[in-house]
Amino acid sequence: MQPGRHFTALPSGVWALGIVSLLMDTSSEIVHGLLPVFLVTTLGATMTSVGLLEGFAEAAALLLKVFSGPLSDWWGRRKPLLVLGYSMGALSKPFFAVAQTTSVVFAARVFDRMGKGIRGAPRDALVADLAPPELRGRAFGLRQSLDNVGAFAGPALAIALMALTGNDTRKVFWLATIPGLLAVAVLCFGVREERRPETAVGRRIRWAEIANFSQAFWFVVAAGAVFQLARFSEAFLVLRTRDLGLAMGWIPLVLVVMNVVASLSA
Repeated sequence: MQPGRHFTALPSGVWALGIVSLLMDTSSEIVHGLLPVFLVTTLGATMTSVGLLEGFAEAAALLLKVFSGPLSDWWGRRKPLLVLGYSMGALSKPFFAVAQTTSVVFAARVFDRMGKGIRGAPRDALVADLAPPELRGRAFGLRQSLDNVGAFAGPALAIALMALTGNDTRKVFWLATIPGLLAVAVLCFGVREERRPETAVGRRIRWAEIANFSQAFWFVVAAGAVFQLARFSEAFLVLRTRDLGLAMGWIPLVLVVMNVVASLSA
C-alpha cells in the first residue's frame, strides 16, 4: 500500500479531529500572536504579570490533562469531554476582545487553557479508538500535522487581519472566534463515537498502586517537571520583537517563523 493510500484509508472521524485541531489552533494562535503586546501596551500589564499569566495558564492545562484522560476511560465516552474542552476554547476568545482590565484577560486565558487540558488526552484516546491498529501512527501523525498547520496559519492570518482592520486588535480578537466556533461545529457533526462496551471501560487506578511505579517512571516525571519549569514562553518572544521595533501588524510574524522552523526540524 502506498503512503498516500494509508491516509485515505483513515476513518472520516480521524480526519475530522485533525480539522478540528487545525481550526482551534488557528483561532488560538491569532490571539496569542497579539495578546502579549495588547496586554502591555493597551492594558498596561507588566512583564511580571505576563509571566504569571502564562505560567498559571499552562499549569492549568497540564494539571487537567492528568484527570481528563482517566475520566474518559471510566466514563466510556470521549466526545463529550472534547466538546466541553473545545467549546471553552472558542468561548474564551470574545473576552479578550472586550477586556478592559488584565484580570479579565487572565481569567479568559486560564479558561482557554483549562479547555485545552480537558480535551487533550480524550482527543488522543479517541484518535486511537477510531483508527485501525495498523494505522494509528499515521492517524496521530495526520492530526499533529494539521495542528502544526494551524500553528503557523493563525499568526499569518493575524497579520492579514491586522492589515484589513487598520491594526484594530480587538476586532481581530472577535474574528478569531470564528474558526474556534467552526472547530466545535465540525466536532459535533463530523465525529461519531461508538459507545464502548463495559468490558472496555478502563478501571480506576488506586492510590496504593502508585508505589509500584518504577524508578524509571518517576525519573521521567521529575525530568519533565524540571524542563517544564524552564520553558520559555512565546509571549516574551513576541514582546521582544516589539522592543526591536517591528510594527504592531507584523509582530505575529515571529510565531510564523518559529512554528515553521519547529515543524521542519521535527
